[in-house]
Amino acid sequence: MGYDIDRFVGYVNEGLLCSICRDVLEDPLQAPCEHAFCTACIHGWLVHHSNCPEDRQMIDVSLLRPLYRYMKNDLNRLQLHCKNREYGCEMVCSLESIDRHERECEYSQIPCSNAGCTVQIERRNLDGHLAVCEYRSRECPNGCGYIILSAEDTQHNCVAELRTELELLRSEMICRVEEAKHEMESRLDSQRRHMVQKESILQNEIEELKSQMSRMMSDVRSLMAAERQHRQELEQAELEKREL
Repeated sequence: MGYDIDRFVGYVNEGLLCSICRDVLEDPLQAPCEHAFCTACIHGWLVHHSNCPEDRQMIDVSLLRPLYRYMKNDLNRLQLHCKNREYGCEMVCSLESIDRHERECEYSQIPCSNAGCTVQIERRNLDGHLAVCEYRSRECPNGCGYIILSAEDTQHNCVAELRTELELLRSEMICRVEEAKHEMESRLDSQRRHMVQKESILQNEIEELKSQMSRMMSDVRSLMAAERQHRQELEQAELEKREL
C-alpha cells in the first residue's frame, strides 16, 4: 500500500500515484509499459494476474524496474504530514526524510518497556509512564537485594524470598559437591587402573630380569668350572714337563 494522498501538501502529479491502490507510490517499481506501482501492490497483483492492471499488457516480476530517476526525485521532494498528526505532531517534511522523522517522532505510539505491561504510550510521555507503571521493577527497600515489581510490593516477603534463595543455593551446592565427588572417584579409579597396569608391567620386567640374572649366574658358574678345568690341565702339563 502507498502513502495516503490526504497526508500530502499541495498538488501530487498523477504519474506519482500507484496504478493499483491510487495512493502515492511507496517503494515504487515500474513496468515496461511505464505504469508505476507500489512494490507490495504489484507483487500482490501478479500472484493472481499476468498483465498490467492499467493497459492489460503482459508483464512479469522479472521485467519490473526501479522508477526513472527524475520521477524518483519528484517523488522524494513531495511534502507530507507526519502520520502522528492526529496525536498532535505538526511536522511537515519531504517524503525522502519522512521515515527518519517518524522513527524518532515524539508523538509516536510505542510500547512500554516494562515486561508484562501492554500499554502503548507516546514517546514523549514514556518517562512519565515508566515512573508510575505498575510493572516497573526496583530493588527491595528493606535491603534483601531482590528486584521486585510494584504490583508485587504487598506480596513480597524478604525472609521467605531469602529462605527460598538459601534452599536453592543449598541444593545447587549439594549437586556440585556430588558432581565433584563423582569426578574425583572417576579420576581415582582411572589412576588405580593405571597403577595396577604399571605394577603388572614392572612385575613382568622384574621376572624377566630375574630370569636373565639366573642365566648369567649359570654362565658364570660354567666359566668358572671351565677355568678350573683349564688350570688343572696346565698344572698337569707342568708336572709332566718336570718329570721329563
